[in-house]
Amino acid sequence: MKSVSPRGLARGFGIGALAGASLVDLAYAAGNDEPGILPVTAVLLIGAVAVLWPADRRPSWLTPQVRTVVPAVTSCLYTVDSAPYPETLFGPGELIILLCLLFVAVRHCSRRWVVMCAALDGAAVLALPVRALRGMPDTMMGFMLIGLVLIGLTAGFAAYLRSLDYRRTVAVSETRRSERLAIAADLHDFVAHHVTGILVQTQVARMMATSRPQELDSVLAGIEHAATQALASMRRTVGVLRDTGTEAADRRPVGDLAGIVGLTDGFASPIQKVSLLRDATVPDDLPHEVQAAAFRVVQEALTNVRRHAGDATQVTVRLRYEAGRLEVSVADDGRGGSRLPDAAHGGGFGLVGLKERVTALGGDVHAGPLIGHGWEVRAVFPG
Repeated sequence: MKSVSPRGLARGFGIGALAGASLVDLAYAAGNDEPGILPVTAVLLIGAVAVLWPADRRPSWLTPQVRTVVPAVTSCLYTVDSAPYPETLFGPGELIILLCLLFVAVRHCSRRWVVMCAALDGAAVLALPVRALRGMPDTMMGFMLIGLVLIGLTAGFAAYLRSLDYRRTVAVSETRRSERLAIAADLHDFVAHHVTGILVQTQVARMMATSRPQELDSVLAGIEHAATQALASMRRTVGVLRDTGTEAADRRPVGDLAGIVGLTDGFASPIQKVSLLRDATVPDDLPHEVQAAAFRVVQEALTNVRRHAGDATQVTVRLRYEAGRLEVSVADDGRGGSRLPDAAHGGGFGLVGLKERVTALGGDVHAGPLIGHGWEVRAVFPG
């Protein structure tokens, strides 16, 4: 048996209630010789179509402005047309329709149209007692006061929901903006990593061109690989930045623990060896944000080795997991010698951004010299 969703039940109940209320209107109209049942039927039919037309099947011309203005104008014209006929009764159906359309006007009409559309629907509501109670001014005023209360409650609730919609839109926009700024930072990290590698390996190739030309092929292959990875990172990231959908966050070019293998393999060169030591206790199902931050720690540390410790011959990347905490460390045996141009050294903000990323996850990062010589970057994350 096919189940019915709560939204479907609510819609069915609303249609039933509106149909029942409209039957009361038609019964009142049938009891009057003039102006008759046809005008009431037309007003109810136009209003019901505006209220009940499913959103997924609504034509493009049936905008919120059209939906709210046309039934209100029709109701007001009927009020004017019934002027020669005193005590033309109105029922709850037309009142409910007009209040529903007032709700639509306040919540969904554009800022340029919302005041006019809401005013028309409110005026149509207040005109209903005039239609039926011209000869009883005190009673008419009482009904109009009740109408004002209903208008205020409906418009206030719709305005509240509209403000929630606006705040949600602003929050989504800010989230997307923050995400895109983070993506741009990722692009810098990826490209800086690969371009620095290209610089180092180019310098190695120049040194080997005279002393060991037969080994140049592996160095040139590394340069080609680094350039390809840099182009791929830029192409992927620019594609994400152009994407306006919510799936952009899922395509962020971040890494994970498995991606660290590729980082170390791509970093190795004939003069710099890299060892990756991963304890068997390190789980593969750590939270994605922790894995991405660990990947970024290794990437930034390796990039800094190339920038500031070009004389390092051995780099050790270690992953440990103990007492529910992941420890990532990158150590080198360099003495601070660098053959890179000053312009390639970076602005010194890589570790600052890295510390913000790690501490945001409840972790800690430390960077400092080793005993004797060398440098180590170590980060600890809660698993």
